Amino acid sequence: MSRLQTVDTATKGPRIGESAIRPDGVPKVKGEFVFSNDLRHPDMIWGGTLRSPHPSARIVSINTTPALKMMGVYAVLTSEDLDGMPLYGLEHPDQPVLADGVVRFQGEPVAIVAADHPDNVRLALEAIDVEYELIEPLSDSKLAQENEAIHPDGNLFREININYGNPQEEGEITVEGTYEVGMQDQAPLGTESGMAVPSEDGGIDLFVSTQWLHADRDQVAACLNLPPEKVRLTLAGVGGAFGAREDISLHIHLCLLAMRTGKPIKMSYSRTESFHGHVHRHPAQMWYRHHAKSDGTLIRIEARLLLDGGAYASTSSAVLANATCFAAGPYRVPNVEIYGAVVRTNNPPCGAMRGFGCVQVCFAHEAQMDKLAVELGMDPVELRVKNALEPGDQIITGQTITGTAPVAEVIETCAQHSSSVGPASQQMELPGGAGRTADPKHIVRGEAIAVGFKNLMFSEGFDDFSTASCQLLDGVATITSACAEVGQGFVTLAQQIVREILGVEEVILAPASTASVGSAGSTSASRQTWMSGGAVKSACDAVRIKLLSRIAESHDLDVESLVIVDGGIASLSSEFSISLKEATSDLVEAEEVYRHVPTFPLDENGQGNAHVSFVFSAHRAVVDVDQELGLVKVVELITSQDVGRVLNPLQLQGQLEGGAAQGLGLAVMEEINVVDGRILNPSFTDYLLPTALDMPPVEIAALIEQPEPNAPFGAKGVGEPPAISSTAAIASAVRNATGLDLHRVPIRPTDIVFPERNDND
Repeated sequence: MSRLQTVDTATKGPRIGESAIRPDGVPKVKGEFVFSNDLRHPDMIWGGTLRSPHPSARIVSINTTPALKMMGVYAVLTSEDLDGMPLYGLEHPDQPVLADGVVRFQGEPVAIVAADHPDNVRLALEAIDVEYELIEPLSDSKLAQENEAIHPDGNLFREININYGNPQEEGEITVEGTYEVGMQDQAPLGTESGMAVPSEDGGIDLFVSTQWLHADRDQVAACLNLPPEKVRLTLAGVGGAFGAREDISLHIHLCLLAMRTGKPIKMSYSRTESFHGHVHRHPAQMWYRHHAKSDGTLIRIEARLLLDGGAYASTSSAVLANATCFAAGPYRVPNVEIYGAVVRTNNPPCGAMRGFGCVQVCFAHEAQMDKLAVELGMDPVELRVKNALEPGDQIITGQTITGTAPVAEVIETCAQHSSSVGPASQQMELPGGAGRTADPKHIVRGEAIAVGFKNLMFSEGFDDFSTASCQLLDGVATITSACAEVGQGFVTLAQQIVREILGVEEVILAPASTASVGSAGSTSASRQTWMSGGAVKSACDAVRIKLLSRIAESHDLDVESLVIVDGGIASLSSEFSISLKEATSDLVEAEEVYRHVPTFPLDENGQGNAHVSFVFSAHRAVVDVDQELGLVKVVELITSQDVGRVLNPLQLQGQLEGGAAQGLGLAVMEEINVVDGRILNPSFTDYLLPTALDMPPVEIAALIEQPEPNAPFGAKGVGEPPAISSTAAIASAVRNATGLDLHRVPIRPTDIVFPERNDND
């Protein structure tokens, strides 16, 4: 097999707080980086998946004989060929490896094929004869709880009631609204692909792009009926993730075919197949009622949330928990009555996506704050600052904020930052751009602010940990971690931590693999800077203590007097010094497991210390809207972020820009159109993604640096917040420009041109 690309990190570079260039950046730009789809093996054959064209049906029969007789075909497998656990799932095993008797969504895998060439795979898949008996699909989430169960586990994944304070409290001012968020795709540009290679010990080596190596391993091992140690996963080059790669997709199919044929198997999804084969952002329907005093003080919030989880569980339970826990936004609310449910339908399965759960409710609670400001005749910024959470306040789950919470600072710095945009002076600056369709006299400008709020790390008592090892030999440090690098920047962060603590210049980051180190957890929930950064820091601290203790003992020195400085070890109480290279001629190593403070499940009233820490963000959006054509141009995005402490300024900027781009996409263009369980736009031709022409520069008003207690180096994760408040800000700016009560994202041109239709939804 061609060499898995190891990012060359053996270079001199910056410490904590300095900008670090990604070592994989240049190879990616030059086309030299090895993504998962670039893997090769001299003996490899190809795999493919037959998927159901129906969202709901019984499988009457499957005839694989014609496919098996075809030239170049090595294997055709169905559910009858499975020896291990027939179900898998990230939180709850409820999804069949291969459909057994029934299909529950369009695109569900029915059979898999191995052949000597992709064309022969395609022909074999076409030759498989499947007879279906169609069933009326359950596609309306509002009917799910009353309808007959479409799965043995029922149609309700989870429901949560949050009751806080006095449910009878009334405000002098009341505003009410219904809101809807469509289904968004993570749309990673890298293909879903991988390779499985059978090993001589009867196990399997799987090379795949993923967000959580060890969770994948455990699911795959159970389905193969193998002990976990015989299933070895190594991270292949990842071309984006955003939550889509947290779930199993082709992993088990690859391994089944490799073990059946005894040959290395390569599999790669087409873009259409990816749209059907991985999870998406949960669509949401939400109702809110806000009560306030006449001075703007929030008194009570009522809300009803309904999320569509699609056919299988994935992370739906956790997504609902986030949606309900943060449904009130980053505001002090003494009385709350919130009900949330996530249900099963025959729509495509939904799971994690950047900011999960919080993106949906932020759109709703920020629209409500704008409505309330209008009703009060109050400045929307003033209203938000007046009710902003502070350290020591309780959120609606009864948990006290013990860390930093610079909510007012985030809002005020974003609002006060001066705008740099003037009226559009060129056609390309107008909505429609190169289409040259917009007439300047139909253009109206709008501006608005929105504030987002989310937890960091896993919650509700989950055993959240990360493992890392550090080896120091001849002045070179090697870090081993199973942290999945999906673009969040662990490849730079790990090096910065090592240089900061051990004073070395050369740092090598070993490939992430289940075979070499314990779990690092998932690259999600904005947790890896804290968790895997904490694990690397702990391992480096342990190596430092061991090294200094060894030097002190061998040279009869006081260990307390020894310091690491300028690539060497020196004594503060004598003239002793030694280079790090000389001091580490014998290996010094340590492996550490890092855990955060414990969390606890929510009780029956949605109360409890369920979360570790919180992060806040604000965006101010300026938009131009063509009211005649319904076109929207986002001309400016200003943001302030709560960051704890900046570890890599350049990397932070990239996260803020990328998150804002995804937020813009959800606000005005990105949506998987699903009708009766069928995806109508499974391609980048019809699924609209923001391009460079759609994105304005992201102006950073302020990075609020208030070091978070207990966090390694005081830093907070920053990957998710930009995707939360940006959508709400853009949608609010469009409402401000048009005066329309736009209650759904993405905002479609028809919502602006034909508002009466929007009112009748």
